[in-house]
Amino acid sequence: MGDFTQKSVVKSAVRKLASPIADYAAFSALVQDVLDSNPWGCTAYEYAGVAKPAVEKTKEAYGATIVYENAEAKTVGSIPVRGPSMAAVNTAVTEITGNASITSGMGTGVSASRDSSEDSFSCTIKAHHSSGDLFNVTFKRESVTISSYEDDTIITALESWADMVAILA
Repeated sequence: MGDFTQKSVVKSAVRKLASPIADYAAFSALVQDVLDSNPWGCTAYEYAGVAKPAVEKTKEAYGATIVYENAEAKTVGSIPVRGPSMAAVNTAVTEITGNASITSGMGTGVSASRDSSEDSFSCTIKAHHSSGDLFNVTFKRESVTISSYEDDTIITALESWADMVAILA
């Protein structure tokens, strides 16, 4: 019977941020800058005969929390909202917080509001290194993860870049 032979060493690394990314606007600007400026020097490539960009967004998820508080500012309930875009989440939050039936169902004298400190956002970018490696960079509010890379120059380059980006400290 044959043995498995290792073909590659795929690595992953996480950078925990000193403080969470402040809000969706800062997060969105960071992701858009990576897509627009390709700060890692990635290269376009071809996959199954289809031209692919050097960096591309492959997955994203967004969330918010609606909190219901009574007159004493005590939380009596909450509703998490998840969506494919922050615009979708914002629309859902507006609809839910504006729904008098849901609010009154939480109790007398209860008010609904969004707790923006609980907003979550995540975006994965697939990138193609000049060495031929495909790797992923996942940005979240509190961390950045680099995964599926083999060439150590990738993490060195991304670490140097992240050190120069204030919100990734």
